[in-house]
Amino acid sequence: MAKREKFYYQYDFLLLFITIAIALFGVLMIYSTSSYTAYVKFDNPYRFVRQQLLGLVIGVAAMLLVSKIDYQVFIQGLGRLKINLIHILYWAAVIMQTIVLIPGIGIEANGARRWLKLGPVQFQPSEISKIAVIMFLAYAVYKSRRSLDSFLGFLRVAAYAGVLIVLVAAQNLSTAIIIAGITVGMCFVASKKKGYFLACGLALGGLSAAYIFLGAGFRASRITAWRDLENSGDAGMQILQGLYAIASGGIFGSGLGQSMQKLGYIPEAYNDMIFAVICEELGVVGAAMVMIAFLLLLWRIVLIACNAPDIFGSMLCIGVMIHIAVQVVLNIAVVTNTIPSTGVPLPFISYGGTASAIMMAEMGLVLGVSRQVKIK
Repeated sequence: MAKREKFYYQYDFLLLFITIAIALFGVLMIYSTSSYTAYVKFDNPYRFVRQQLLGLVIGVAAMLLVSKIDYQVFIQGLGRLKINLIHILYWAAVIMQTIVLIPGIGIEANGARRWLKLGPVQFQPSEISKIAVIMFLAYAVYKSRRSLDSFLGFLRVAAYAGVLIVLVAAQNLSTAIIIAGITVGMCFVASKKKGYFLACGLALGGLSAAYIFLGAGFRASRITAWRDLENSGDAGMQILQGLYAIASGGIFGSGLGQSMQKLGYIPEAYNDMIFAVICEELGVVGAAMVMIAFLLLLWRIVLIACNAPDIFGSMLCIGVMIHIAVQVVLNIAVVTNTIPSTGVPLPFISYGGTASAIMMAEMGLVLGVSRQVKIK
């Protein structure tokens, strides 16, 4: 008699370990890059790292909580209503993105109105919009995958994401580009016909270019700075100093905490430009290890997506994977001056409590799917 195969369900612990390891490395690098600035401005070298740790703790708690929830609950109707939790999340994101544009309600900083404040908590609704789009598109594919095999069907699905893209673009073009990338990427993976995505990609690229060149002056100045960095003045100073940091790092770097460019030369080095300081302090070897860690993270997510028990779970994982991949590629491309500056943070590593918490919650969705993957 043949021996019966046994299956069991568990977390993908390797994915959990890699996620937490990258996040803890981010905390270390935020302390390294922010301690000088925090001491000069606030007389407290631990100010930024404490806030990042708080966001990380909240994020890990959210990740573990979300991972314990059966992800199929999100697509179940509430009572006799046809709406579900995904509908509620989507419309909540639309409402918050609209409210943040209202003067006097949306909080403005560094010339942009991107934040809302609820009691002591200040956050960016655009981060919630990312996860709302991922979950909504996964649900749309689950409900009618074949509709994406036509260009008209793709436009219907993309229209919902387009509402959030337009609202986010009014505050933050770089985040709108990320959401657009998530939308096109998820639809591309779900569709059996790929041809019309080329035309769609060219159209989006053309519209983005027109928006940048014909929009506000600072957007056009970024293009000018990218094309002639040495003569760009203040517009390209951050990227230029970042390139100096990368060049001075060499193969093995100057040593952890020994960066010179973080001492006021790179403004807010703990944010979007943190990868430049990683290159300076840890060299090419350290930068390569960071990229390998992200590749391992993405590989584990793809593996879970390929073995998910249903299309909804698979598309949730694909959406999270595309989100992380797009941000990593854009951030490194900007730091190395491969593309014009966009202000995209490096996932799990750059400073930002809201971004860290939301990204961890997204990883909770993937871990929740992994708990239902059959493993021999």
